[in-house]
Amino acid sequence: MGALLDKQLVVVTGKGGVGKTTVAAALGLLAARRGRRTVVCEVAQQERLAALFGAHEVGHGEPELAPGLFGVSVVPERAMHEWLRYQLHSGALAGLLGHSRLFSYLTAAAPGVSELVTMGKVWDLAQPQRRTKGARYDTVIMDAPATGHALALMRAPRTYANVARVGPVARQAAQIDAFLRDPATTGVLSVALPEEMPVNETVDLERRLGDELDIAVDQVIANAVLPDRFTEAEVGRLRPLDGNTAVRAALAEHHRAAGQQQQLRRLRKAARAPVVTLPYLFEPELRRRELELLSDQLEELL
Repeated sequence: MGALLDKQLVVVTGKGGVGKTTVAAALGLLAARRGRRTVVCEVAQQERLAALFGAHEVGHGEPELAPGLFGVSVVPERAMHEWLRYQLHSGALAGLLGHSRLFSYLTAAAPGVSELVTMGKVWDLAQPQRRTKGARYDTVIMDAPATGHALALMRAPRTYANVARVGPVARQAAQIDAFLRDPATTGVLSVALPEEMPVNETVDLERRLGDELDIAVDQVIANAVLPDRFTEAEVGRLRPLDGNTAVRAALAEHHRAAGQQQQLRRLRKAARAPVVTLPYLFEPELRRRELELLSDQLEELL
């Protein structure tokens, strides 16, 4: 994973609810701690990052969330206006066209436009010379949506490059597609829970990325892994006491942890990428302190 943080773009994805934003934020803290100017980029207007750092919102302004770590939430409509401003070399014309009813109808009718401009914004953040003339970043960590939508985002540039063939849309789409498929510039980290459905989806994501886009998953993180507190001998001594509420709860947790270990073995056997684990944190809400703990854990795994 050390090489992963040396790349310009790291795409963090996985099944919904597996903790992608938490992992992306912890990874961002680690990259910043290593001296890399880093931005965590949320897409689909999620705005989950702000709560983790005690901020009101992240928005489009790229605020600093921690020393060397910044955040941005990509709004497709605003990304579209930025793209138009760059192509037309005029903010006034871009605003006029971008807010016209006809243009809104056309973009709504064209499938994948939102995904294309979103990936264009993420790509721009990772460039040494940005079109939007914003700050330069060493590492962009994209907090991608759930697996299916993430695949659609990453597929959009190639689709438009093939469909448009010529012109500014085709040229930029081809640039973005080449950037995503270059393992020297872009890496993919898949987050899973040690449960049957997330494991299935992680394995399927890896296969589809390879088959459809020729992109490999660099790392798999199994998140929220419970500690295995008891040996089998200790469990044997506890079972006769399962009438006790506390003992029953302890045995239930042991059973759940054992089930997680079974799914972890299945994940490690099926996944091509290396699999590492992050612990379950017994906190009702994760904040900066917990992110730092997970960041430390990730550093030990590198």
